Amino acid sequence: MAVPKRKVSGARRDKRRSNNSKLAAPVLVQCPKCKELITAHRVCPACGSYDGEEVVKTEKEKK
Repeated sequence: MAVPKRKVSGARRDKRRSNNSKLAAPVLVQCPKCKELITAHRVCPACGSYDGEEVVKTEKEKK
C-alpha cells in the first residue's frame, strides 16, 4: 500500500487547496426599465421594479 514518505507541509497543502475557493464577481444585468446595472433576479434599487412591474416604492416617488 502506498504511504507518503514525508509529511506535506501546511503551506504546500494550503496552496493546493486555495484555488478551489475563489469567489466569482457577481453577474450584472441592465434593468429593463431604467437601464441601471443590477444583480440578476433582484429588485432594482433605483426604480423598484422587478420583471417589468413596480414592486417597491422608491425615495424619488415618495417625494
